[in-house]
Amino acid sequence: MRAFEKRSIAWLIYGLLPLLWCCRNDKTVDNEPPFYRDEPFIQEYHEAYPMKDNDVRAILPDHEGNVWAATAKGVFLKKKDSLTWDQVLDNNANGPSFALARDSSGIIWLGMWSGLYHYQNGAISKVNGPTGPISAICTKAGTVYAIGPNGFWTGNANGFTLQKAAIARSVRDVICDGNDGLWIASDVGLYHWAPSDLKHTYKTDALIAAYTKGLAYNHDGKLWIGGLGGVTIQNNGRKESELRTADGIPSTYVTAVRLAPDSSMWVGTQTGVVRFRKDGSKSLLFSRRWLLDDQINDIAFDGEGNAWIATPQGVSALKKRVMTLASKSAFFYDVLMKRHIRAPWIAGQAHLRIPGDTTSWEPEDDDNDGEFTGNYLAMESFRYAATKDPVARENAKKAFHFLKLLQEVTGTDGFFARTIIPSTWTRMHDGNRTYTERERADELVKEPRFKPVETRWRLSADRQWLWKGDTSSDEMCGHMFGYYYYYTLVADAAEKKVIAAHVGKIIDYLMRHNLNFADTDGKATRWSVWSPDQLNRDPEWLPDRNQNSMEMLAFLKLAQFMTGDTKYRNEYVRLIEKEHYLDNMKEVTKQNPAWFIYFDVILQAYLYPILIHCEKDPERLKFYKNHLEEWFTKRKGDHNPLINFIYNECLGKKSELKNSVDFLIDTSLDLVDWPIDHRKREDIQVVRTPVLEDEQVSELQPASIRLTVRWDKNPWTLTGGNPEVEREPVFWLLPYWMGRYLGMISK
Repeated sequence: MRAFEKRSIAWLIYGLLPLLWCCRNDKTVDNEPPFYRDEPFIQEYHEAYPMKDNDVRAILPDHEGNVWAATAKGVFLKKKDSLTWDQVLDNNANGPSFALARDSSGIIWLGMWSGLYHYQNGAISKVNGPTGPISAICTKAGTVYAIGPNGFWTGNANGFTLQKAAIARSVRDVICDGNDGLWIASDVGLYHWAPSDLKHTYKTDALIAAYTKGLAYNHDGKLWIGGLGGVTIQNNGRKESELRTADGIPSTYVTAVRLAPDSSMWVGTQTGVVRFRKDGSKSLLFSRRWLLDDQINDIAFDGEGNAWIATPQGVSALKKRVMTLASKSAFFYDVLMKRHIRAPWIAGQAHLRIPGDTTSWEPEDDDNDGEFTGNYLAMESFRYAATKDPVARENAKKAFHFLKLLQEVTGTDGFFARTIIPSTWTRMHDGNRTYTERERADELVKEPRFKPVETRWRLSADRQWLWKGDTSSDEMCGHMFGYYYYYTLVADAAEKKVIAAHVGKIIDYLMRHNLNFADTDGKATRWSVWSPDQLNRDPEWLPDRNQNSMEMLAFLKLAQFMTGDTKYRNEYVRLIEKEHYLDNMKEVTKQNPAWFIYFDVILQAYLYPILIHCEKDPERLKFYKNHLEEWFTKRKGDHNPLINFIYNECLGKKSELKNSVDFLIDTSLDLVDWPIDHRKREDIQVVRTPVLEDEQVSELQPASIRLTVRWDKNPWTLTGGNPEVEREPVFWLLPYWMGRYLGMISK
């Protein structure tokens, strides 16, 4: 494809984007609830071109698809389609470089420590006249303006003239004013130079602060001046408005300002780049997910609208591709199958031997492999229900049989493992260990419910697997969530008998152990306690009373629903009438703030479909529906698409669609768990809500700049991340396919 054709497509995309946004919440006919019409959108992604130990000061894409970089060690060139940088000057000329520009004839101008150079017809040569260092360059109508601490020159390839202009030596940026003058940013204010005039502005009636760093005109001709304190916006030489940290700029230090081809203004800072759009919206990109370094030194755009960003660690290219939710689903599904399904069919995260490098991936175990494979089972079930794709059915069956294997591998009559790994693996989490009596005493004081599990990994009878015990309540909830949807959406009559028998076996095991999940030692695992003897009569279990009561009611209800056996109904009724489990559950929405942790929210979400769809008693059904309504009012602000679609599926509603779709669109294609630290930002506040124990952001952040998602993680989290992990994309695929199944997202 020729360059002009690519540019035409890019401009077509920019032109269509506002129209596409306005079509998102159409109605099929009058009085029908809204649905999302799956139209193309722009998906951003990051390509990193690192330059080790080499600060990049300026960046310039040329018209041939090459990219030039002025760095602390000289000027480098990355040719089109290349992944590497080559120096363009020999060692004698090499050294610090500061500025790059291209004139109308195609000549590339280089501002170096030793003077001004130009690149023409494949050769680089030094220009006579300008004395180095040259720190800023701009071109207009065949004239080149080169400025540095030793002077200000104008000229072209035929020669340069020193201008007698009393400007500061600390020049940081220069742009043409559209006529025959220049705007010049410096450490001591803003200059306007013309051949016959020079004006200097530095007072606060015209600028936020005298330290000015970046200059650009916006789409309607207003001058944006970035520097210490934010951005001053001038109109016809007068300050019209300001943008500061309160307006969404993440740092007091603004380092660059540029107008993008789509008319948005890109503001580079020491904490990433924020884009201000004509419609008043804005978006921030920061962290290694989007940038090699959060310090932005320069921004430039190529002919296809891609942004090239200079940082102290190299160059980041922020590119765009046209996607729909359907094509994004296909992208994520491909990643899931390639790197996140391990034998015998476990959906889980991948370990990266080289942090951030997905080509170095290897499978690894996780405590919650059972829970998240339960999510995967539900996802494939919704995918099958929405499409009748036999592959989805077959994959769901494989996931179910893995979860069933977790029980069989233990050799017990109902206990199941957290996860399994091949017996040949030597690297696993939480290896077996022993506790001294002193360590036991120490742990017991810190946590009176502490259970010293020394043998976590056990060899299966066939010696094929190592299985991990001490299974948690998270696993039980995740399993049951997956079983319910596999049973109701996928399984045929024969499969339903297998599922029912499996669920019945687990619940029978619980009932034989006084509703606790007893490990092979005969004692309850650390977290899987549902007995009224603990929940109602042991004060140390008070923090779990309400939720665990809800969990056990759901487990029993699912077993009754699948098997039809009245013993589960009898136990269910006993817990309600004699042990007040329904009264306990009522208090879930009134949890003491000391005991509220976010992953409990998702465990609760897993249970509502079972309680609501399997309950036949009108009064209890009314209770569960009202309980969900009350619970959901507290969770609306999380903009969690999984919670939103579970709510809609349970109650037959069409609610909270926009924020669900916004999440699906805004989620990055990069699933590496890059560290994200909102503490470095000045445009948000640190708060202790909704989880009193955690430091969180004051405003819910877009998916693109949150930690990589697992739904048991707090979406308001302030900081975290581990680049040795790539998350499985089930977190995205599950709500997407729920939305498709519910008819809220079109195909």
